Amino acid sequence: MEVSLLYGKGELKINVPDHSVVLEPKSINGVEDEMGALNEALLNPIGTSPIHEIVKETDKVAIVISDITRPTPNEKIVPAIINALPHVPKENFVIINGTGTHRDQTEEEFIQMLGEDIVNNIRIINNSCHDKSTQTKVGTSRFGCDVWLNSEYVEADFRIVTGFIEPHFFAGFSGGPKGIMPGIAGIETIMTFHNAKMIGHPLATWGNMIDNPLQDMTREINGMCKPHFMLNVTLNREKKITNVFAGELIEAHDLGCAYVKEHTMVKCEDRFDVVITSNSGYPLDQNLYQAVKGMSAAQKIVKEGGTIICAAECIDGLPNHGNYAEILQMRKTPQELLDMINDENFKKFDQWQVQKQAVIQVWSDVHLYSTLTREQVENSMLNYVEDIEVLLEQLKEKYGPNYSIAILPIGPLTIPYVEE
Repeated sequence: MEVSLLYGKGELKINVPDHSVVLEPKSINGVEDEMGALNEALLNPIGTSPIHEIVKETDKVAIVISDITRPTPNEKIVPAIINALPHVPKENFVIINGTGTHRDQTEEEFIQMLGEDIVNNIRIINNSCHDKSTQTKVGTSRFGCDVWLNSEYVEADFRIVTGFIEPHFFAGFSGGPKGIMPGIAGIETIMTFHNAKMIGHPLATWGNMIDNPLQDMTREINGMCKPHFMLNVTLNREKKITNVFAGELIEAHDLGCAYVKEHTMVKCEDRFDVVITSNSGYPLDQNLYQAVKGMSAAQKIVKEGGTIICAAECIDGLPNHGNYAEILQMRKTPQELLDMINDENFKKFDQWQVQKQAVIQVWSDVHLYSTLTREQVENSMLNYVEDIEVLLEQLKEKYGPNYSIAILPIGPLTIPYVEE
């Protein structure tokens, strides 16, 4: 049978054995009127008053957004907020791009993310996690670090965090407090949040919010300098808004996570010999660093010693910024990388993504179909795939004609699991 995987800005069609199991979330249509849904949420928020009633004309307003690696519809969310506050002068707003440790966005990219009207009329800054002169210390975390956040956010009279809620491979769910921590945090705080002990914790995984140290830390830090208002959305396969959650940070985020968990978590009776996954297409599959999320979703249901096939376009390369590519070259095997990262004396930002990738590779074989060269793929300790259908024929020889196979067409927007 033919299946379509989200890949880049389109889809990748492949033929798979008829007995393959296709795993997707419950189908949810987008709302008919997206701007109407956003406006309604701003007028009737969860756990707080309507936004226009609590922001004063003289307030300096900071709006934190997701960066370009996320499919958050910033071009709809931000105008909805601005339009809801007509009494606030445009010069009183600042939009802070929550890059975390990711690269800055260009003006052209901001236009793509927000539209020309916003870019031309509202001040926009990238968070600079490595520049302490742009940060303010707001406290000390019980997880063992000083807490540094973007100064323009800290000093604003009214703070708004935006984003979209999806399952997350170590924080349980994205959105909500993650927009602030690590989105606009300093590198010292981000390194603790992503250290080997935190990332390797058994409860730091997809869909889990209970005693998850990363979710606990992000909420603790948000409490030190809390957003006054949250506006998050949920999205379907077509990246259309399916629901809006606005209001008090924790209450609104919890409701959003429960909504997402209900239709994205898919129970499987057994693990599979082979799991084929996408990385949800653009923008999440624009580099290999992000593609680890698709691999991680597949690992939840692949047998030990099984095979993961990940289709991710990777038009942004490994990427060539950050330390991810460099760390991958520091040892010769995934297990050696894990041993290096688990040494408490090793500290290098982006180590968390290599750690997650290495855990997956120790468990199973990982093959990558992408626009990367064979050399780039193999230097990343992955298996290069030129043709997925040819690879499936080869795997039939390895596992037998009745081998079990699962497909995740939209990658980590579906979280399969096996109760073990």
